[in-house]
Amino acid sequence: MITVGRYIAIEGVDGSGKSTVAEALQLRLEAKGERVVRVREPGGTPVGEAVRELLLHSDSLDVWAEVMLFAAQRAELAKTVVRPEVDGGAWVISDRSYYSSIAYQGRARGLGEEVVRAINERGLEGIVPDWVFVLDVEPTVALERQSDPDRIGREGVGFQTDVRNAYLDLAAAEEKVVLVEGGLDVEQQVDAIMSALDV
Repeated sequence: MITVGRYIAIEGVDGSGKSTVAEALQLRLEAKGERVVRVREPGGTPVGEAVRELLLHSDSLDVWAEVMLFAAQRAELAKTVVRPEVDGGAWVISDRSYYSSIAYQGRARGLGEEVVRAINERGLEGIVPDWVFVLDVEPTVALERQSDPDRIGREGVGFQTDVRNAYLDLAAAEEKVVLVEGGLDVEQQVDAIMSALDV
């Protein structure tokens, strides 16, 4: 698998603070003179935003349809935004990546982590994060932070615990998957990420 440079994903269970940390990381990098593009999954393109509405706000959705929709919007984002921006010298910070699908659909939905990984990697064609920072928060704490959970965020503590355990296993297996203590304040979490990036 060939990765592109400067491509960072922020991961974690629902309510872990990914968007807040992604924004703070963007500001920190920009303060160092870097150009930063921040994206989210699902979303980030017109196609992705339309798919986001289906994925997060449908009354119900077949689990395999869920996997395929996530993978489709992700491939579109990688080809039309991530690759061109990184090739142009920008950092790309993504609120979620295909590691979310490995954890959520592969583990928590029970569809098989390697199956879900393979589906996504086929569409991404090597455009995958160089770093995956997982904000590790207890699911009970994270769920209490959500004021208006989406369809997946409403799945409950057991589901989110499976997601968290998948992330812990991914961090143990892959050097580029780094756990960040979720109990730290936002700036401390960004400090930890910047230290790992060595920038």
